[in-house]
Amino acid sequence: MFIQDFYVMEDNISAATLMDSTASKIQQLQKAFAELESHRAVTLNLKWQQLEEHFHGLQKSLKRRFTELEEQEKEFETKIVESKEMLEKRKAAVVAKEQTSLERLQEKRDAAVSAILTAMEKHKKPFSVDLGVSNSENQVESPFLEEKTPDALVDVVVKKPVENMNVQVKSYPELVKLCQEMNSEGLHKFISDNRKDLVTLREEIPIALKAASDPASLVLDSLKGFYATDMPNSDARKDSNLLGLRRTCIMLMECLSGLFLNLHADSISDIISENARERAKAIAEEWKPKLDYLDVDASNGNSLEAHAFLQLLATFGINSDFDQECLSKLIPMVSRRRQTAELCRYLGLSDKMPGVIDVLVKSGRQIDAVNLAFAFELIDQFSPISLLKSYLSEAKKVQSAGKPGNTSAQSDVNEKELTALKAVIKCIEDHKLEEQFPVDPLQKQVLEIEKAKADKKRATEVAKPQCKRPRANGAAHAPRVANPYGRTTERYPQYVYDRPYAYVGPADHHVPSYVGPATYNFSPSHGNFFGNAYQYQTAYLH
Repeated sequence: MFIQDFYVMEDNISAATLMDSTASKIQQLQKAFAELESHRAVTLNLKWQQLEEHFHGLQKSLKRRFTELEEQEKEFETKIVESKEMLEKRKAAVVAKEQTSLERLQEKRDAAVSAILTAMEKHKKPFSVDLGVSNSENQVESPFLEEKTPDALVDVVVKKPVENMNVQVKSYPELVKLCQEMNSEGLHKFISDNRKDLVTLREEIPIALKAASDPASLVLDSLKGFYATDMPNSDARKDSNLLGLRRTCIMLMECLSGLFLNLHADSISDIISENARERAKAIAEEWKPKLDYLDVDASNGNSLEAHAFLQLLATFGINSDFDQECLSKLIPMVSRRRQTAELCRYLGLSDKMPGVIDVLVKSGRQIDAVNLAFAFELIDQFSPISLLKSYLSEAKKVQSAGKPGNTSAQSDVNEKELTALKAVIKCIEDHKLEEQFPVDPLQKQVLEIEKAKADKKRATEVAKPQCKRPRANGAAHAPRVANPYGRTTERYPQYVYDRPYAYVGPADHHVPSYVGPATYNFSPSHGNFFGNAYQYQTAYLH
């Protein structure tokens, strides 16, 4: 700083010296001008007085500007000093606040450790970082007390949250017992027997899993029957017991993810052992080749096999061991499931979604494409209105292609159009697109088709003979009436929702560490398990 001031002072002195020498320079110029006049041959119009006045004016202007610059320099130096003083004060204030915060944090930490030590002494129970080991009589044996410093005890509380053996649930205490016994088969049977109260089960299973000595291994054990038989995929989709078992497997993995979320773990490795992760990876490697034989069109965006595979990767954090491109190709198989958007985010497939949506559009599944476009904020790239109009247009093309003389085929076509209209209306209402796409004309078409169906049904019932044939026991039965609605094709599926369709939007910008569970509402219409309704259910079809 001293050297810089020295150079500035030297520059000021040099400038002042130059301006002071101006007078001598003017005198020299005057002598030269007089000598020039004495030798001139022609009289000059320019007088010396004029030149002298010009140079004196320049000298005054330079001095005035020099004075102004000196004043500005002094003001600037003053501001620099003031700014430095202010910065020093602020820095001191920040340091003081940091120190105060650290002292408060240390006080709270010491108080927490003290409370833990007091509770341990009061109850006189051994304490260790590990869970107790179950003996042959299913009684918990706690390890001996290890000497720990207060800091180490705090680390135990943070890093090992799954050590609460006094787990209680309100409705189904049997769940706790099954988890303590690590009885995966019993857990499957209990869920099947109580499938009518599935909502309560889903709330209490994550709590009950805390009682398990190794929740991750218990869930992995429950996956053994997922591919227990070698039956073809087409037959597997008709086996209600197998479908129910697969849904239970998915639900248990989601409940395990819910347990991780409740524990607020920093990473999966804090809770899941390396052995469990290796087991999960081995199961995923075994399942992956089986997905190659799945029929994408037959699954219609609701594949339990693909969903279970992706949920396994997400729950146990092993998605990095598999190719992202291959995982993205599975998304169209699960595009109708509520958990799809959250699974894609956790598996790191968000950047693959434009390609996935494009595949859905080309395969005639514009409703799924619109839902994913909203979930990943891609509506500028994929216009929802255009996609919905395209979906309705294709449905009408199918209607116009029906044969006029074939009553059964015409009923099937009408059912397809009705399904498409209801799906579009539901999508518009879910995403609040009424201003861009009014639903009144669509609802009017729905009423017209439903009225035509009702009229045709009444006409069919009147036209059929109502004769009764006596039974051996004197009872009579009415004749069978054929189903006038026919089947719907896979291209225009029944978009039925258990609740309003809603993907979690990216506005949260909080991608959870694990994928949380979702609520199910299964129809008990198939056999002894959950039925086959694990899909959308709209209010129009209730």
